[in-house]
Amino acid sequence: MEEYLGRFVDVIVDRPLGTKHPSHGFFYPINYEYIPETISGDGEEIDVYIVGEFEPLEIYSGFVVAVIKRENDNEDKLVICKDKNKYNKYQIEALVEFQERFFVSYITMYHD
Repeated sequence: MEEYLGRFVDVIVDRPLGTKHPSHGFFYPINYEYIPETISGDGEEIDVYIVGEFEPLEIYSGFVVAVIKRENDNEDKLVICKDKNKYNKYQIEALVEFQERFFVSYITMYHD
């Protein structure tokens, strides 16, 4: 997944900010989506967290600023933003904690 770092990608938002997870009951404090026509470790499209946007979205384009590698799951995640260096690792950890707290993971950041 590190090959995505720094790349500009287009995504489709399937769980906009403020919506409820269909089976786990938590709310999404950020927009969550996928990159069409890709395949992740779970056989589905690659999932992506959007950071730096504060309204529910339907589509989005941005730079991949981080990869979240999960040690106890077969599906890693990407983090995208309009600005490549707006957030540091600790800020991203805080923004995705609502879901990543259930996994053992580490973050690889993009660096110019």
